[in-house]
Amino acid sequence: MNGKQYLKNQLPVMLVNMSGLLLLMMFLPACGMGFQSVLLIAFVWLSVLGIYLTVTFFSRKKYLDKLQQMSERLEEKYLLAEVMEKPMRADDEVFYRLMKAAEKSMLEKIGKIERERKEYKEYIEQWVHEAKTPVTAMRLLCENNRSEFTRELFMELFIELEKINRYTEQALYYARSEHTEKDYSVREIALEEVIHGAVADNRYLLRLNQVKIVLEETETIVYTDEKWLRFILDQFIANAVKYRSGHPAIRFYADNRGGQVLLYVEDNGIGIPPGDLPRIFEKGFTGENGRLVPGATGIGLYLCQKLCDRLGIGLEVRSGKTGTIFVLIFQINYFTAEMQGR
Repeated sequence: MNGKQYLKNQLPVMLVNMSGLLLLMMFLPACGMGFQSVLLIAFVWLSVLGIYLTVTFFSRKKYLDKLQQMSERLEEKYLLAEVMEKPMRADDEVFYRLMKAAEKSMLEKIGKIERERKEYKEYIEQWVHEAKTPVTAMRLLCENNRSEFTRELFMELFIELEKINRYTEQALYYARSEHTEKDYSVREIALEEVIHGAVADNRYLLRLNQVKIVLEETETIVYTDEKWLRFILDQFIANAVKYRSGHPAIRFYADNRGGQVLLYVEDNGIGIPPGDLPRIFEKGFTGENGRLVPGATGIGLYLCQKLCDRLGIGLEVRSGKTGTIFVLIFQINYFTAEMQGR
């Protein structure tokens, strides 16, 4: 609130006072009062009015500035009525009650939305678990009934089953991504074992597309959640196959650098256009390559970034006209350092 705005709001008060003062100055001389006495009365009147307006302005400004500062410090602005003092002025009390009513309505709405989200999340998790059961059963049936005649048919079927499994996993991880602390278990894991597991998850997809896997031996140990890290690697592998070119290859290698463990996932695919790089982790963004390759959803890398943020893993991407490198950055604590030194 500035002085100009305040005076504009007080204009009715000033007009009433000026009208009263003018009438008084016309009435007092008619009653025989001297001119100097009338001027003295007018001076005192105007002085009192000026003091009143000044004191009221600074008092209101202090009060409103305090409310504004409290609001800026609050993350949930609708809770302002909870932290502010109950006002003394009648008009302020009306607004205070309105704010309390709005806060109550907002909290009820938020509670309803949270309950609906929780129910939806539980439904998605239940659906995914139910859907994975027949997928697993179909894979077992196919593996137990393979023959030379049906080899190519089963290979195609295995790939489609891997896709279904990947999409159901995406749905499950997406549903849980807001509350990862309830689902992950951080412990020491060997990167090489997790990479082998991720490659095994996609073995039929890699075999059909003749993707060469290069895994440099590493005994690197990190502290993270194995299941979530494996999901992230699955997304990198699926993208490398989806955007492949020529003789596709995926290379995994790790490096220790100044208190950090860096895991590189490098492919020789079509790369990512420079204009798309800043946005590849946005939800639903597919970019130029997504228009060329069917089935792009823009969810996989979004989930990777979200899970990395939750797990404290750094995620970088480097790409040019050909090839893309994803870099996962793990922080080394003293437990990990001792493990590496064994």
